Amino acid sequence: MTRISRALISVSDKTGVAGFARELAALGIELISTGGTAGVLREAGLSVTDVSDITGFPEIMDGRVKTLHPAVHGALLGRRDIDAAVMGQHGIRPIDLLVINLYPFEATVARQGASREEAIENIDIGGPAMIRAAAKNHAFVAVVVDPADYPAILAELRDRNVTVGEDTRRRLARKAFAHTACYDATIWHHLEMTEGDGALPERLPVALRKHEDLRYGENPHQRAALYRQPGRRPGSLLGAEQHQGKPLSFNNIADADAAIECARALPAPACVIVKHANPCGVGVGTTLAEGYEKAYATDPESAFGGVIACNAEVDGDLARTISARQFLEVITAPSFTAEALAAFARKPNVRVLGLGPLGDPAAPALRLQQVEGGVLVQDKDAATVTFDQLRVVSQRAPTPRELEDALFAWRVIRFVKSNAIIYCRDGATLGVGAGQMSRVMSARIAAWKAAEAKLDIRGAAMASDAFFPFRDGIDAAAAHGIAVVIQPGGSMRDAEVIAAADAHGMAMIFTGVRHFRH
Repeated sequence: MTRISRALISVSDKTGVAGFARELAALGIELISTGGTAGVLREAGLSVTDVSDITGFPEIMDGRVKTLHPAVHGALLGRRDIDAAVMGQHGIRPIDLLVINLYPFEATVARQGASREEAIENIDIGGPAMIRAAAKNHAFVAVVVDPADYPAILAELRDRNVTVGEDTRRRLARKAFAHTACYDATIWHHLEMTEGDGALPERLPVALRKHEDLRYGENPHQRAALYRQPGRRPGSLLGAEQHQGKPLSFNNIADADAAIECARALPAPACVIVKHANPCGVGVGTTLAEGYEKAYATDPESAFGGVIACNAEVDGDLARTISARQFLEVITAPSFTAEALAAFARKPNVRVLGLGPLGDPAAPALRLQQVEGGVLVQDKDAATVTFDQLRVVSQRAPTPRELEDALFAWRVIRFVKSNAIIYCRDGATLGVGAGQMSRVMSARIAAWKAAEAKLDIRGAAMASDAFFPFRDGIDAAAAHGIAVVIQPGGSMRDAEVIAAADAHGMAMIFTGVRHFRH
């Protein structure tokens, strides 16, 4: 077992480094350092050898070159048994402990107004090279990239006569390789998002950092954690301020994310209630309270235990109404008044999340879905349609009110699991049919749900996320008095489907855009 006699310390994140180095020095470990880290250690009263004294070469190019030298990399890579002779021949003394983390690239590019030049200068070169060298040679070298590991490393050094055990060195090496892999992936992600040509890349590096462990996954026997991607995510769960309530569960997160995505795409003020990743009620009003009333009225039964997302500030009156009326797991909004927070505080188990501004619903992003042995990757479904893109295919054109209802339904339908059918009127969902194997069954279920909620769907708009393969869905809607249908079109039986609409006196609009959601 190699006794730790020399440590090279070079960190951007200087959290706790002076105290850690002081303890290393107290154990008789020689300290070597670079630039700003050396200055911090000297200010703490520690004796430090500059890397330039080891290499015999000064830092050059504004610090771009300082550790890329055989005296450093030979000291990290040298195998203490078979490389001892060559190390002695070239005067290379081993480095047994590397304490290092990298230039803050992610923090730099996340800052508003950061320039391309700043981003480039925060790409670390020497740091990853040293980390990889030490991790490769973990049989003899311990590499520490995370300040959170300092206490455990010190405890082991004290307990093991200033050595680090093999299991620990292996664990640290795995963590080190993950550190450099995520670092490079973060750089790639930024450059791809800011300078890419828009094509899906041949290789897709993914940098994920654990945000938090979860109690369990979809079911109690499944392990789970939430990981975050690099970059800023305005108005997302990962940047939310949780005002109260227990930690979010796996299912809470999935439902809340679906609810926020739908709320973000709607004009404010709007309210979305989600249950099992499907909107069970959506409402837009002149006030947020009106939006909530519309959303709740769609399906009060399913709203029980649901997740609510609002796209405007929640006030005290609305908070009291929600708290008195329904059991809910999570509520999210850009902000909450002090009165609203006080009202929810009476229901301490409700998770209350302030998101800040919700951001641009059309902002580009990639969606990843794991399959056995691989990952499906696609663009986020942010497609919208304009009035110019709509095509009235029926004999009867929709009235202005019917057109408004149809467009609202079309905004909502892309957040409902396929096969999806919804009925809407006056900025409110009236019936939602989701996730059925048959589109006509979704149409029937949406009507049944409306009837259960005592909502009249006569004269309402019907939206379908994909084309109707047969006329039976139109016949089912007509039986309930639906006035206008909005759908992508494109079926081999479009003529038959249009003829059904004409036979029932319904207006029909084609969008030319499909919104499957699996």
